[in-house]
Amino acid sequence: MIPGLRKIHRNKQDLSNSMKMHMEFINVHPFDVSLLAGLVLAMEQGKERISTIRSIKVALMGPLGGIGDALFWLTLLPICAGIGAALAMQGSIFGPIVFLLLFNSVHFGLRFGLAHYGYKTGLGAVAALKENTKKISHAASIVGMTVIGALIASYVHLSTPLIIEAGKARVPLQTGVLDKLMPNLLPLLFTFGVYWLMKRGFSPVKLIGITVVIGIAGRLSGVL
Repeated sequence: MIPGLRKIHRNKQDLSNSMKMHMEFINVHPFDVSLLAGLVLAMEQGKERISTIRSIKVALMGPLGGIGDALFWLTLLPICAGIGAALAMQGSIFGPIVFLLLFNSVHFGLRFGLAHYGYKTGLGAVAALKENTKKISHAASIVGMTVIGALIASYVHLSTPLIIEAGKARVPLQTGVLDKLMPNLLPLLFTFGVYWLMKRGFSPVKLIGITVVIGIAGRLSGVL
């Protein structure tokens, strides 16, 4: 924001006061913070009081954080990562390239676009944001959860070769029992188990290690 503040505040003391105010704590999603930055610059140019600017920043921290999480982490990232991972699993070297291009084209486009939108609309952006925050977050969350569910069904593979013997009858546990109860039941249970461990505070690195150990142990014992 410093280049914009330098153009707005010609007086060094005013510039100093503004910069000190913007050093205060703020917790916003890093991708949509540019909307708030543009809005604040418009308010600075309009010579709004520091207390008013501070109040707007505090009021928008929560809505922008919620929208950013739903829009980027739960929607954009899984979709782009799923497309890139699908290409990579097919042996294409363009998998990570496509992922980076897709994700960052939207990412940087919104960063710059939201900054201009916030600056041009000024305080009008606050009313629009407050009115549509819940709708945007809810819609993005639905799309994101749908994509994550599809990725789980497509990429989590788990089966057992065990056979149940009852007299002369031999029934494969996977195809004869589990798949008839519910297709892909084991991958679903494994996913719920990982989610439960994550809620208990297990880090992604630990979860990857546990997955590797389960896979190796299951393969060696003939259970998986």
